Amino acid sequence: MSELVDDLVTDAEAARSLPSVVGAARRIVVKVGSSLVTNEGRGLDEQAIGHWSQQLAALVKQGRELIMVSSGAVAEGMKRLGWRTRPKEIHELQAAAAVGQMGLVQMYETKLRECGVGSAQVLLTHADLADRERYLNARSTLLTLLQLGVVPVINENDTVVNDEIKFGDNDTLGALVANLVDADVLIILTDQKGLFTADPRKQPDARFVHAARAGDPQLETMAGGAGSGIGKGGMITKILAAKRAAGSGASTVIAWGREPQVLQRLCDGEAIGTCLVAQTAKQQARKQWMADHLQLRGSVVVDDGAVDKIVGEGKSLLPIGMTEVSGEFSRGDVIAIRDLRGQEVARGLANYASSEARLICRRSSQDFERLLGYAAEPEMIHRDNLVLIRG
Repeated sequence: MSELVDDLVTDAEAARSLPSVVGAARRIVVKVGSSLVTNEGRGLDEQAIGHWSQQLAALVKQGRELIMVSSGAVAEGMKRLGWRTRPKEIHELQAAAAVGQMGLVQMYETKLRECGVGSAQVLLTHADLADRERYLNARSTLLTLLQLGVVPVINENDTVVNDEIKFGDNDTLGALVANLVDADVLIILTDQKGLFTADPRKQPDARFVHAARAGDPQLETMAGGAGSGIGKGGMITKILAAKRAAGSGASTVIAWGREPQVLQRLCDGEAIGTCLVAQTAKQQARKQWMADHLQLRGSVVVDDGAVDKIVGEGKSLLPIGMTEVSGEFSRGDVIAIRDLRGQEVARGLANYASSEARLICRRSSQDFERLLGYAAEPEMIHRDNLVLIRG
């Protein structure tokens, strides 16, 4: 679809003729804002959360992988504490988040369980995704949950991180999660229909934007304005989130969260809301990021059998195929994979630090717990975190 969106698409008929980025998506991150989750601050909207949960469960049963990034903890905490306006003191915001998170996760668990699908609570901070080791830990956990058919419900860990409450927003978190799990698409459900070329309340001739290129500079000009008194973001945070998500090849759809069966209809290919299309394919974006690493922390030498598996069959790198470990690196660093002649054949994210890699070199995964004191991933580099340099 990306090559078909060179500029703003404001004609509804033209938008309907474009291929759907959601219809073909397998791994989807859905972000829903505070004003929707809490019915404009009046408390958790049980009916709305129930409707979204029904759709999430139905899509999981169709074989799709869904992650929900949900705001609402602070707003629900405010309601439970009897506060009518959002506090400004950090410790009060943290207290509200702690109180509200209890009700928020319980509501999702109840509604998803009623639909026959399990859920999991995951609290993240931006720092979790900036640190490479914590990034890999979070990624491994989320991908395992998706493989199990569980819907992770993610929120920012507002209770312990003060600067994220003050400056963060869950639109950005949704984009970071999309990057983290290599999502195909990010769906941002909001209290607005989508993006207009101008504020329709002030300019009656403003046109609705059905589709555009994610990262197009003119979108930021259109999206000015503050968010609601309940949430922290506005349309600008959604435009910037779409730009961030596009960095890993994920397109973004911004749609009205109370549109009937909005998630199911989007997945059926219906054109709803504003679609901001990533210009780089998902795998191409991720692999380009790894291939562009100029400073590698280390490398591993592998035997010819491992080279055949990696290059010829697209397999992961297992420690049993490694013959030598060079350099000092940590879990999550990008390292080179070299053949017995010293030629680089691939590179990727290391699941083990160099000190651990030396212990498990030429070893089967059955020996890891005895050698390391714990059992973790069987791969040194998983194929999803690996890019070929030649072959």
